[in-house]
Formats: sequence, C-alpha cells, structure tokens
Amino acid sequence: MRAARYYGKEDIRIEDVEVQKCGEGQVRVAPAYVGICGTDLHEYLGGPTFAPTKPHPITHSTIPITLGHEFSGIVSEVGLNVTAFSPGQHVVVQPTIYCGSCAACTAGVENVCYKGGFIGLSGGGGGLSDSVVVPEGALLKLPKSIPLDVGALVEPLSVAWHAISAAPLARDSTVLVLGGGPIGLAVVQCLVALKTRNIIMSEVSTSRQRFARDFGAHHVLSPKTHDLVAESREISGADGPDIVFDCAGVPASITTACQAVRARGTVVNVAIWEKEVPFQPNMLVFREAKYTAVLGYQRKDFQAVVDALANGSLKPEKMITSKIKLEDLVEGGIKALINDKESHVKILVEVGGK
Repeated sequence: MRAARYYGKEDIRIEDVEVQKCGEGQVRVAPAYVGICGTDLHEYLGGPTFAPTKPHPITHSTIPITLGHEFSGIVSEVGLNVTAFSPGQHVVVQPTIYCGSCAACTAGVENVCYKGGFIGLSGGGGGLSDSVVVPEGALLKLPKSIPLDVGALVEPLSVAWHAISAAPLARDSTVLVLGGGPIGLAVVQCLVALKTRNIIMSEVSTSRQRFARDFGAHHVLSPKTHDLVAESREISGADGPDIVFDCAGVPASITTACQAVRARGTVVNVAIWEKEVPFQPNMLVFREAKYTAVLGYQRKDFQAVVDALANGSLKPEKMITSKIKLEDLVEGGIKALINDKESHVKILVEVGGK
C-alpha cells in the first residue's frame, strides 16, 4: 500500500509498504482526508522533533515513520472483540498514544502521558496511507451529516476546544486570540460556537485577518499597526480581556498576552515553542493573573466537536483552502503551506474514501 514516510529533515517519500495486520481490539481504517498540520511542517523543516530517532516507548518505532494525524476515514475491517464499529462506518481518529499506567494516565490526563505520542507522528502507522490500524478506543463515529473532508478538521478543532476548556470562559467574556493560523482560527470558531460575546483576533496576515472575520471574530487587529494592549483594553470596556489565548508562540506574543490580560485574568498558552524566550514573571505578578498551558486534547473534546459539527454550531468548511492527492504531498501541500501562507489555512490530502 502507499504511505508517506518521514525519514528526516526535508525528506518525505511516498513508498509502497506492507499492510498492517488488524489484531484483537483493533480496527482497520481507510483514510479519506488528512490535514497537513503545522507540526508536520516543523518536522519537514527542522525535525525530527516528535518523530522518534530511537524506539518509541509505546510503538517501538523509529524513523522512517508514516505521517498523518489529522484524519477521517471509513472502517474496512474490525479485529476480534471489537463491538462498537463495523465495516463501512465513517469515523474520525483521535491520534493520542498513551501508556495507560503512568501517573498522568491514572490521573485521567492521558494527553500528557509521560510516554505518549501521536498516531502519524510516533510510529505504528499514520493517516497518510491507504490503510491504518488503530485501537478501537481511538475512533469516534462520524455522523453521516458531517462530510469526510470536514471530519478531517475535528482534530485541530479539538485542540482549540481543549484550550478553551482550560479557561474560565463565560458568555460575557472578552477574549483576545493571538495568532490567526489554523489553531487560532479554530479557537475563534469554537468561541463563536459557545456564543462568546466579545472575540478579538490579532494577526499580521491580511488574508488570515479576513478568515478571522468570516469565522466570527468581532474585532480583528494587526499587531503591526495597532497597540494591542491599549485597544483590547478599550474594546473590553474594562482593564483588559478576561482571557488571552497565545496561539502564535513568539516572544512578542507572550509579552502582549501578559500585558493585555486583565487583573486576575487568564493567559492560555496553546502554542508549541521552538526556542527559549525571555520572560518577566512580574507581568503576571502585578495583575495576579494566571498563566496555564494546554497540550492536545482528550476524548471529551473530540466528542464535543463532533456534536457541535452535527448540530451546526461549528461550521469550519472555509478552513479548507485546497485538496491535493497523496503523490502531491510535498510540492502541493507542505511546500505550499511554507511558501504561500497568505493563500492557505488547511490543505487536505485526499487519500481515498468518499
């Protein structure tokens, strides 16, 4: 079968690989659509970071590994003792890999498992292939009312939903979102679905500013031309936003977040940081503000997103700016996202399944 294999920096190959066996408690999925994630771009440009260079503690895999962790698909085979799924069902995959026995897992926060990883980044198969075998517990049913291409957006939307769940959000909250990439735009959409009163987006790109408005942000500001701290304070009608989501992950954004948030407000770090940055804790101390961090998602976040898509409160279709074939992954997908950010939010790879 075909698979997109990651060998290292700037080295992804579409190869023919052996089909995995479907064992007890496992389900074979034929991926339909797979989103290209910022993490995939980081791996391509400067990795391996997440991709294991020594045997992963759970999958036991090392590079080359098959990529693809944002995907929907169709069940094609079920293993022994699988009762919740049957061939032909449309599904979305929660790609979290966890051990189930470490302190994090036993505390119910398997998304930060000390040995954890992701299907499509940590070995054991991935969505950018004709077939992938996953544990039954990694699947959620996708209602027929949700197209398979939209199903591939459940994963990034779940990152946003999980981030919002870490903050004391109320409908009358004023919220500042820093960074209008796919996750920042997903945060805006989830805030809209939760009927948040006042949503401010900060983004440099004019095209992503437009996307933010289309998705329901009430105010869109450019950090190049606006004083974000002063203007977000004015918009809030108080001493600043109740919550700030940092989805940008650059030195300027962490400073802005901590200076803009109101007294006893909350800053939520959603970004993954590539480098150390200078940080002055007094920015928070003088406001008694909270700074919290989130990683990934849990099953309840996936289910909440699927439910919101099904009832129409989430309408993310405009995030999909291009669809390509597997063979065009590098040139038409990864390099397009690197070199033409103005034109794209989410590029989907159409692997199969309709």
